[in-house]
Amino acid sequence: MAQTAPPEIPLWPKGAPGFEDRRNEPEQAEDYWVRHTNNPSITVYLPSKDKATGAAVVICPGGGHRELVFNAEGRQPAQYLNSIGVAAFVLKYRLASEVNSPYSLDKHTREDAYRAMRLVRSKADEFGIDPNRLGMLGFSAGGDVVSLVAYTPGKGPSDAPDPIDRLDGRPSFQMLIYPGPLGLPKSVPADAPPAFLLVANDDVWCSEVVVLLLQKYRAAKVRVEAHIYTQGKHAFNMGDRSDLKSINTWPQRMADWLTDNRFLEPAGSPVHK
Repeated sequence: MAQTAPPEIPLWPKGAPGFEDRRNEPEQAEDYWVRHTNNPSITVYLPSKDKATGAAVVICPGGGHRELVFNAEGRQPAQYLNSIGVAAFVLKYRLASEVNSPYSLDKHTREDAYRAMRLVRSKADEFGIDPNRLGMLGFSAGGDVVSLVAYTPGKGPSDAPDPIDRLDGRPSFQMLIYPGPLGLPKSVPADAPPAFLLVANDDVWCSEVVVLLLQKYRAAKVRVEAHIYTQGKHAFNMGDRSDLKSINTWPQRMADWLTDNRFLEPAGSPVHK
């Protein structure tokens, strides 16, 4: 039977602030990537009602801020999260390093990350999720995107014209898979979201990032779990194409962490503090 395409919801109905005139410019997509994302959005993947736990995750694919690895680091992890009862929302954020891009990471990509979190929380009842169990999952450059909203207060201005922008845009937890170096904070605040970190030791770009972030989390005494595999290099996605057993099965470690930290407990259950 043909499957219905998952719904895609623009972050702003009239387009991104200041760039409304670009919202109708078509994306470019081929094979595994998506480029030219001028109308940022979330693509919605909901678990079956019999599996749904109320937990939810906004997924930020990698791609060096030049493209989005949408299939292997967006759609595929969303389907995996659905299989363990987690709602998933794949963020198509604006790309600061794309050729001739008018966007910056600190301003426009940050706006996209905050808006995605707030938009999902605003529709918590519609999606059947607990807004207090909404986390983020970032791969590579997507880890940079998560960092833009993870370490600062997320409350929007109380007088924002759009009520969505008044909501909290900070994740309840974060999961970073070979996160990029641009997202390494100077320090981790004591109220930072709990973190799951995973990387291969022979990843020359990102292994040190995970080591340093782990140290910062430990110094702040915030809950953290890190997995540093001997080999695997960079961009192994969900691990299914790897010949390495550790890499092939890494998503189970993420599921274990979500379980052990009680994020997968049914809606209405107390979240472990």
